[in-house]
Amino acid sequence: MLQGYHYFILGFTLYCSSAIAQNASIIELEETGIWNGLYIKGRITNKIGYYGEHHFRVRNRIDDVSSFVGRNRQIYNRAGINILFNNYFEAVVGPTLVWNYSPDPENTNFEPTVLEPRIWHQWLFIMPEMGRVKVYHQFRFEHRWRRSNLIRSAYEYTNRYRYKFFTYIPLNKKKIEVKTLFFSSSAEIFMQSGRAIVNNPFEDFRTYNGLGYVLNPKVTFFAGHMWTIGQKSSGFAYRTSHILRFNVFIGLDFRKLDAKLPQINLGY
Repeated sequence: MLQGYHYFILGFTLYCSSAIAQNASIIELEETGIWNGLYIKGRITNKIGYYGEHHFRVRNRIDDVSSFVGRNRQIYNRAGINILFNNYFEAVVGPTLVWNYSPDPENTNFEPTVLEPRIWHQWLFIMPEMGRVKVYHQFRFEHRWRRSNLIRSAYEYTNRYRYKFFTYIPLNKKKIEVKTLFFSSSAEIFMQSGRAIVNNPFEDFRTYNGLGYVLNPKVTFFAGHMWTIGQKSSGFAYRTSHILRFNVFIGLDFRKLDAKLPQINLGY
């Protein structure tokens, strides 16, 4: 009987090993690209402002994953009302409209572009400064109506939940002001839900690091590298990407002159 038990354990172990091997995680580089972004923040009153993100994104050629350019990927427009509760907490709510380009422009089964509307809102927690370091916690929620570029594909509703931790560190001055060179680092996790989301609730994880320069109170430049990893629909396959990002941040103030305060836009 004991010998039979040993055979049972051996057989069960071999079965589990075979099942795990058949569903072993697969990780492969799926995309490289360049994202160009314009970020705008404008103060309307002491408590209300405008926030906007406008991106043009390209990706690698279909036959060369390391090329970074070769196909258009997205035109991405996000806007919202920025509510400033105090010096440590802000919220934004508004619409987003994304144009998604065909993943294979030569394939006649794909439409050249499809629209993806979203509604989004976010909470931004600004931590008290720790020496030279500024630390932020951002929670962003998106409600999306998506479809693939395949002709006659149907729209599907999904929700996306994002948390980002990010920092700004001045390099040539004690605090971020005009003519400051600064380093910024962030880590962000994306989860998703919806009827179509079965095996892949983990949508993405991104690390984004780069250097910025404050030209004047209205204009800041930033460039960096982003690495991502995300779960594909199978649940056990993962895609990664390397993205170069080039951004311009614009800070505007529409309040009356006597109410204005110097405000440098570092973006989110």
